[in-house]
Amino acid sequence: MEDRRKNKRLELTGEIILKELGTESIDACEIKITDASSTGMGFSTDKQLTIGNNYEAKLTIWTKEVLHVIVQIVRASKENDTFHYGGLFIGMPEEVKQRIDVYELVEDEKRKLQGDNQ
Repeated sequence: MEDRRKNKRLELTGEIILKELGTESIDACEIKITDASSTGMGFSTDKQLTIGNNYEAKLTIWTKEVLHVIVQIVRASKENDTFHYGGLFIGMPEEVKQRIDVYELVEDEKRKLQGDNQ
């Protein structure tokens, strides 16, 4: 199957705290990031979110740095008790996008080196 994605997807691990915009309550929510790019991310959680809503998020990336982003939920599915979401980053600063792009380059080089060593 041909991959028609605009940006390469990266596998990251981390946690995110979701806060629905316009509300005072902050809900800590563990997630499993299944893929990420400079334009968005896919993740799984046991919390139900609303498609189309924007959520304030604090995303911990590979450097242990916390990035403040806005995520708009664009797709959702449910499997047993787990919800799978796709979200777009809204208004992400260019320097944050560049950090993700740098990580992508490093991961590509690591994969090439691992392939050469096999």
